[in-house]
Amino acid sequence: MKEQLLSGKIALVTGSGRGIGRAIAEHLASLGCSIAIHGRRENGPSEYGEGGTLQDVASELKETYGVNVESFRADLIDPLETTRLIANIEEKLGPLDFAILNAGGDIGAQGGKPSPNDCVGIPPEDVQAVMNNNFLSTVYTCQAVARGMIERRAGGIITISSTAAFVSQEHAAIYSASKAAVVHYTRSLASQLRPYNITVNSIAPGDTRTARYLATRDVPSERLENGTLDRVAQVGEVSRVVEFFVSSLGDFVSGQVLRVDGAGQCWPA
Repeated sequence: MKEQLLSGKIALVTGSGRGIGRAIAEHLASLGCSIAIHGRRENGPSEYGEGGTLQDVASELKETYGVNVESFRADLIDPLETTRLIANIEEKLGPLDFAILNAGGDIGAQGGKPSPNDCVGIPPEDVQAVMNNNFLSTVYTCQAVARGMIERRAGGIITISSTAAFVSQEHAAIYSASKAAVVHYTRSLASQLRPYNITVNSIAPGDTRTARYLATRDVPSERLENGTLDRVAQVGEVSRVVEFFVSSLGDFVSGQVLRVDGAGQCWPA
C-alpha cells in the first residue's frame, strides 16, 4: 500500500474514463485522494475497450483504493454546464483541492481525427471542434475551478497539454495550435493566481501508449518494445508526474511546463 500522501484531498480529473486521464485518477486515488471522474459520455470508457461506463470506473477505483470516488458527466465546451459541474462535484465531494484538465484530443466534429487534417484543408467545423475540445474546455474549466480556489486562497491546477504545442505539424496543425494556446493560457493563469497561493502548471506528454493511440495509427513495434527512452511512454509515466505537482514537493512551482517524452524534445518550452 502506498503512503497516503493525499488523504483528505479532493481532485477533479477531466476526461478520466480512459487513457491518461484514468491513469491519473487511479494514481491519485492510490495516494488517498477522493476523485471526481469526468467524461462527456457515460459509455466513453468502452470506446476503445478500456472499461464499461464512467460509473464502472468510479466503482472500481472506490473498491480498489477505499477512497470516495464519484462520476460526473458534462460537456466542458459549455461554460454554464461546466460551472454546474464544479458546483455538483463540490456538493457531493467537497471543495476541490486540485483540478487536472486532461480532456481533449485531435477529434473532429463527427468524432475521429479530422479529414483532411492539414493547415489548409481542415474543414471549419473541425477547426472549431478541435479548438473547443482542447482550448476552450480548458479555459472554461479553469475559470469555474479558480473561483472557489481564490476564495479559499489554496489549490492547484494542472493542464495536460502536449509536446505538439512546441513543434510545427503539417498535419494536426489545429491540434498543435490548440495545445500551444493551452500552454500560454496556463502561464497567464499562473501569474494571475499567484497572489492567491494557487499553483498552475502544465504537463506536456509526448506519444503515450493509450488504447486510443494504438487504435488510431500504425506504431512500429520497436517504439513499443525497446528498453530505452526512445519509445512510446506508458500512461503511468505521465500520471506519476502529476504527483509532484500536487504534493508538497510542488508547493513553490507554478507557471511551468514539464514535458514527459523521454528527451524527445530538448529545447526550451
